[in-house]
Amino acid sequence: MTGLLTGKRGLVMGVANDRSIAWGIAKAMHEAGAELAFTYQGEAFGKRLEPLAASVGSDFMVDVDVTDDASLDAAFDALQARWDTIDFLVHAIAYSDKSELTGRFLNTSRSNFKHSMEISAYSFVEVARRAHPMMVENGGTLLTLTYLGSNRVVPNYNVMGVAKAALESATRYLANDLGPEGIRVNAISPGPMKTLAGSAIAGARKTYKHTDQNAPMRSNATLEAVGGTAVYLCSDAGACTTGEVVRVDGGFHVLGMPQQDHL
Repeated sequence: MTGLLTGKRGLVMGVANDRSIAWGIAKAMHEAGAELAFTYQGEAFGKRLEPLAASVGSDFMVDVDVTDDASLDAAFDALQARWDTIDFLVHAIAYSDKSELTGRFLNTSRSNFKHSMEISAYSFVEVARRAHPMMVENGGTLLTLTYLGSNRVVPNYNVMGVAKAALESATRYLANDLGPEGIRVNAISPGPMKTLAGSAIAGARKTYKHTDQNAPMRSNATLEAVGGTAVYLCSDAGACTTGEVVRVDGGFHVLGMPQQDHL
């Protein structure tokens, strides 16, 4: 992957720590030659992000709340003051009240449904709208992260499954809107990964073990594999790929039932 993103620069949103999928992507992009900027939300995440950003040669970090228009505007104004154009944006932002990622979807509250959809799905539309002027001259790539629970029932994933389904649909509509301007829009769908976000879902360890034992590759995704996929999609090699959900899950999504040894 060396050099695939040389001369390209972009924004990575949603790095929580060094085990985040967003960090795996950022690290791979840096190794491929990209120049990076980052957003975070709140002082605690900012302190975690600072040494990571520095390790990939980035001194651009901006605090942003994706539910607040003024905060989003300020973040993209600051980015545009640094760079006239960007080549890619990585949206790795999702949220649900942890107490509702257990039990039955039937019990989802109205307030958490709305909040989860706003942060996990609609925020991608908001950042796409603001990134668009910075990509319209040379084209670019918008990337987001999804999961199999968008179209299959995964225990305890609940409202996040519905939000990810909306996010995937938004990906397709944005791809159609922005394609004539050379802007590609895709989603990456890793299998279960040991991240801060994943740990919020009840039974996450059992899910991780199940997919690890039963996926055709007998392995869950790695940060390196997800990062490599992101590099491909944002490079010139991905020039004709848009509107896709690219699965990086060891092939788990093709199964109709567990492997015979685990039935």
